[in-house]
Amino acid sequence: MAIIRENGKEQPYVSLGLFKLRLPFVHYRWEWPEAIQGMLLVAVPMGAIPVLQETMGVSFEVALTMMILNGLLYILHPTFGDPLFPGWITPAIPLVLGYASGFAQGVDRIHAIIALQLSMAVIFTLMGITGWAKKLVGKVPVSLRGGIILGAGIAAVHSVVNKTGRMAGMEITIMTGAVICYLVLFSWRFQVAKDKNTFLMQLAKYGMLPGFIVAAIIGPIFKEIPMPDIQMGFSSLRFGELISGYTVFGAPGFPPVDYFIKAIPLVFAAYIIAFGDFVLAEVVTQDADEVRKDEVIDFNANRSNIISGLRNLIMGLFAPYAPLNGPLWAGGTIACVERYKHGRKSMDSIFSGMSSYIIAMAVAAFFTPIISLVRPVLPAGLSLTLIVQGFACAYIAMDMLKTKEERGVAGIMAIFLAFRGASWGLAVGVILHIVIGVRNAVTQKIEPQEVESLES
Repeated sequence: MAIIRENGKEQPYVSLGLFKLRLPFVHYRWEWPEAIQGMLLVAVPMGAIPVLQETMGVSFEVALTMMILNGLLYILHPTFGDPLFPGWITPAIPLVLGYASGFAQGVDRIHAIIALQLSMAVIFTLMGITGWAKKLVGKVPVSLRGGIILGAGIAAVHSVVNKTGRMAGMEITIMTGAVICYLVLFSWRFQVAKDKNTFLMQLAKYGMLPGFIVAAIIGPIFKEIPMPDIQMGFSSLRFGELISGYTVFGAPGFPPVDYFIKAIPLVFAAYIIAFGDFVLAEVVTQDADEVRKDEVIDFNANRSNIISGLRNLIMGLFAPYAPLNGPLWAGGTIACVERYKHGRKSMDSIFSGMSSYIIAMAVAAFFTPIISLVRPVLPAGLSLTLIVQGFACAYIAMDMLKTKEERGVAGIMAIFLAFRGASWGLAVGVILHIVIGVRNAVTQKIEPQEVESLES
């Protein structure tokens, strides 16, 4: 029986300094609605499998082993006080793919991914321990931040829709799924309609899942993806093969220093992208805290940085993970928070909801019937993730940019970033910012709160 929280207090925990230890069934109860959703949405983290196969050259079984380990590490966040559902640094995936393509398949590329992920572990941990995160990102000009995010969006969509891209041979499947995803996630007409319709309200809570399901149905009908071959049993894990063939403890060994130097531009770009997740996380948790007066929610960006750094360190050493490890899966976090707002009877604590969601998703990956059901649609699922991410990156970046100078610098920088890589993109962005500049007069044309955001 879990410890019952006093009204208006924090959920019970064991104090570990900055961290707050909470264990399932001891410090929070089990939430079945989130658990069921987690089991259904195991297909989302499985979208990493095609990325891992493409970048690392691993088999499906090894990629599944890496995905399961990554999923188990998600629980570190709510366990140690972070009221979030973590995820990948999704907008950085196309940038990572472009970066990896510059290295030969095999040990060369494995070293590149290991160096990249261990570097991300260092920067996350350093920013969390020192509290430098906000100061550093605040010093990056808006035009460069917008260019990084817009470039990531362009790269994401281009990797799907170009003539030899991921969509080739699955055009109907991916476009149909994308339309459903855009409708549920971004359509203002849908947002208005769901407030008047219970079914649409429930559908909206599942994020990309409706589009994924439609793609899984349409694909076999048009013979663009095969029918699933449902198998029984449990997932076959290949930890031995993973460690010996793809980690610093096996044949590849530790990457030479020059791989870490080559990774620096992408590390900087990926952290700028990830910082946006910390900002979003703070907004989402504050909103939930204002609605639910019965529980105090404590989100600490420093703590979230350190836990994200630990996940990158573990994966970098034992299962180099091309999608990288970020602080937030926005879809899962927002879906959980929306039900949390319905009151304590719906969800006792934000930690009970997040943890039940994460644990159920991790457990589902061990069951072969679930894995074999979604396996054929995984390539289409990754494409849908990238297309959705491209839309989100585009509107976020454009909303950041207030002047024609900023939009111009960001646009040109984004093109170089998407098609020539992070090093070219950052170099072009810095040069253009110095040459073009930003008018101080812009602060006279926008609202005071926007001025404060721009200056910070």
